[in-house]
Amino acid sequence: MKKFFILFCLLFGLSQVMLSAGYVTTGEKVTITIKGVPQTEQAAINGEYVVSDGGLLYMPMLSNGIKASGSSSSSVARRIEAAYKSAKIYANPRITIITVKDEIALEKTMKKNNEFVTVAGHVKRPGPVQYNQGMSIYDAVATAGDATAFGAMNRVQLLRNGKRSLYNLKKDSHRTYKVKPGDTITVPEKNFLGQ
Repeated sequence: MKKFFILFCLLFGLSQVMLSAGYVTTGEKVTITIKGVPQTEQAAINGEYVVSDGGLLYMPMLSNGIKASGSSSSSVARRIEAAYKSAKIYANPRITIITVKDEIALEKTMKKNNEFVTVAGHVKRPGPVQYNQGMSIYDAVATAGDATAFGAMNRVQLLRNGKRSLYNLKKDSHRTYKVKPGDTITVPEKNFLGQ
C-alpha cells in the first residue's frame, strides 16, 4: 500500500509539473495557425483543435494523428511541420500552437501589468508581447519569435498614436529605438527583390 501511495504521489506531481510547464494534455483545446503556405490554404488549417483521448492531434490533409499529449506546444508544432513536409504537402510550413493554459497565462500577465506592444506581420508568433522597461523595437520583434524567412527586417513599421515610422532593423542605430506600451510593430513581407 505504501508503494502504491508513493507511486501515486510521483505520478500526480509529474502531471502537475507538466500542466504548469505548458505541456499539451489529452482532451485539451489548442489553437493552431500556419504560415509559409498560400493564404487560401491557411484558412483550411487555422483554427481550434482538441487533443484526442489517445493523445493525438488530427490535422487536415494528414492521414495519421500527431502525438501531442505530454509534449510542449512547440514540440508538437515541429512534429506537425515535419508531417506536412514528409507528406510533401508543404515545403516550408510554420506552425504556432497556443494552448488554453498559454492564453490564460498571457491574459493574467496582461491584466497584471496591462503594458504590452503588438507585433504583427511576418514574425513567428504574432500578437501582443509583454512590454519591459527599456524594450527596443528589435527586442519586441525577437520576443515575437523573430522575423520569418519572408519578413523584411529593413522595412519594419512602428505605429504610435496614429503616426507611422519606418525602421531598418539591419542597422544598429535603428535596432535600439525604444518602444512604448501600446505601440504596434509590423514586419512586412519581403518584396520581389527579397528586401
